[in-house]
Amino acid sequence: MPPFTDRLETAVRRCGNPVLVGLDPRAEMLPEGILPGGKDSRPDELAAAYNQFCRGVIDVVAPLVPAVKPQAAFFEQIGPQGMTALAEIIQYAQKKGLLVILDGKRNDIGSTAEAYARGLLGPGGRSPWGADALTVSPYLGGDSLRPFVDVAMDRSAGLFVLVKTSNPGGGMFQDLLSDGRPLYRHVADYVEKLAAETTGACGYGSVGAVVGATYPEQLAELRAQMPHTWFLVPGFGSQGGTASDVAAAFDQRGLGAVINNSRGIIFAHARGQYAQRFGPERWQEAVEAATVDMIEQLRTEGGINPV
Repeated sequence: MPPFTDRLETAVRRCGNPVLVGLDPRAEMLPEGILPGGKDSRPDELAAAYNQFCRGVIDVVAPLVPAVKPQAAFFEQIGPQGMTALAEIIQYAQKKGLLVILDGKRNDIGSTAEAYARGLLGPGGRSPWGADALTVSPYLGGDSLRPFVDVAMDRSAGLFVLVKTSNPGGGMFQDLLSDGRPLYRHVADYVEKLAAETTGACGYGSVGAVVGATYPEQLAELRAQMPHTWFLVPGFGSQGGTASDVAAAFDQRGLGAVINNSRGIIFAHARGQYAQRFGPERWQEAVEAATVDMIEQLRTEGGINPV
């Protein structure tokens, strides 16, 4: 199997866009009829509803985008039934031709980091969970990241390391100065080193970086600093990031980044123009329309057209 980033590049080129759809199911936001009991439903009912809903989203977006990003926390909070649903959704998305980036933000040291990596990373039966890629935290240092890198390379999987996150409080630590530079720049140096060590035919490494759309100046700065690093860019849409904000994440070929949109797509049926056009009964049509609109915004307003 080709390296993760080569597979991601192929998928982006095939779809002609870098849209990453986040699967963040929330009981109180599901369309009517999927979870009649609402957020007070039993765990098995919640798990079944999340499974049904996410499969419905996947059915719509699979022909349009290269990848999806399930957020593990929304499934973990349900308990064992939720984790079973997550595993089934990962498999379902891959059968539909999508790459799956599991958003778990894991890390630990030594054998524990390796256990996380072996359990979560590796499609095609290479691991129990089968994710194509995983988000990880760098806070414990290089020896905590190395087990993830080793397992990812062995299993044609990928990583996205938190570098400059999209949340307002991220700067509390990420912007602290060390040797005259903010901490996130030091993290970026190390991630770029790992990316350069794992570079595939596409020119990008299997170790990527999470860099938020809500900080466009830093996004441009980091793109220049990290030429071998594929970016996962959260913060588009509901968090305020725009197509012009994320344009700097890409190289001259329109490659090098995927742009995540979760609530803005999967719950489009409850948003403004989509609520008026489709309503909860036609929620999948709203998902499709929101996805197509995002693709068009990236092309026209951001000038992003992968070639």
